[in-house]
Amino acid sequence: MKSHKRWGEVLEGIPPHGDEPSHLEIPPWNDLKPPINSSPEEASDIRAIKIIVSVTLGLTLLLAAGYLAAVVISDGAILLRPSELALERHEAYEILVNHPRDENRGSGVVVCIVDSGIDTTHSDLADTRLSGWKDFVQGRTTPYDDHGHGTSMAGILVANGWLKGIASDVELLVAKALGADGSGDDGVVAEAIDWCVASGAHVVSLSLGGAPGILPFSLGGGDRSSGDAANDAVDAGIYVVAAAGNDGGENDDGDVAHPASEAGVIAVGGVTLQGTHWSGSSEGDNNGRILPLPVLLPRNDPDRKPEVVAPAEAVPVLLNDGSWGLADGTSAATVYVTGAIALLLESKPELIPNGNGGGADNVETVKQWLMESVTPEEGQTGHDDQYGYGLLNIQALLDASQG
Repeated sequence: MKSHKRWGEVLEGIPPHGDEPSHLEIPPWNDLKPPINSSPEEASDIRAIKIIVSVTLGLTLLLAAGYLAAVVISDGAILLRPSELALERHEAYEILVNHPRDENRGSGVVVCIVDSGIDTTHSDLADTRLSGWKDFVQGRTTPYDDHGHGTSMAGILVANGWLKGIASDVELLVAKALGADGSGDDGVVAEAIDWCVASGAHVVSLSLGGAPGILPFSLGGGDRSSGDAANDAVDAGIYVVAAAGNDGGENDDGDVAHPASEAGVIAVGGVTLQGTHWSGSSEGDNNGRILPLPVLLPRNDPDRKPEVVAPAEAVPVLLNDGSWGLADGTSAATVYVTGAIALLLESKPELIPNGNGGGADNVETVKQWLMESVTPEEGQTGHDDQYGYGLLNIQALLDASQG
């Protein structure tokens, strides 16, 4: 028999200890009625509880619907933090390059990244000191990144959230020279480098053609190339760091990418998490050649290519949709070295270009320290066309500069 007790008498329907249940039914919450003799205060409390429950359920359903809609739109789950794998790799790569996390952060050093832009709304870039922005593609005055590569590179340098940049306190300049498809024109890249120099950059970072999905920028078509601009920057004492390229293995064209091939530019190759040569990293040609063009003269220390290698396989990066991911390429390796140079300049401010002399001689001095401080591959003697002089060792570089 079903109990038809009123709400205030429900407890009477519970059988004594040891008896079988008498098919007790408790009405749903929205059918609950106050006791017949309840006071106005009790009735008011029950109405308030019903309102709170209704509002809470409504908000929960609304948030769930919004999340599902966002997942559909973004074609995947929304990341609120990097994966454990990304965080583990981030820490492992910092150990690999011997990054002194508790010391310098690049304060007072101005770094200019020439790339596809930057998404400053990413949570890990909330503290970024963006000191300058120039859009050479669409002329927009507000920073943006319609490809994502630039945001990933900027994060390796200045992120200060779940991921931590190599030199998070630098003053950052960003020049957008690559379009939404990752391609660009060499003459535009040259303009961007010139803008970096005119804007007071101490280090120029060029992760151009150094990542899968980034199209090589087209050469020629103008009187001034990115190599010309890079050489002028080096002559002024500005440190130019560029990706060696990603055509290693069977597809290697015989030398590092342009403008990393310029003598004064620091060309950066790539390694795996184990510190071994990353197979996609471009080789350098250091013996000289007549063909194929361009003619190359033999390269001498400390300018053999690549000069140094750094992390390039599944490197944790920021994405321009506000999430995190992993990326391959010597682009990423380039920014590790850019950050290392920034930390060096913070500790040796006399090497910061200021127009008072030094110029290319200071750049050559730093390249010498790089050559002496890197960690060679097991069994390596001298320069290797794939591994450079060795793996970036940031602490050893800082120590070499103090010797």
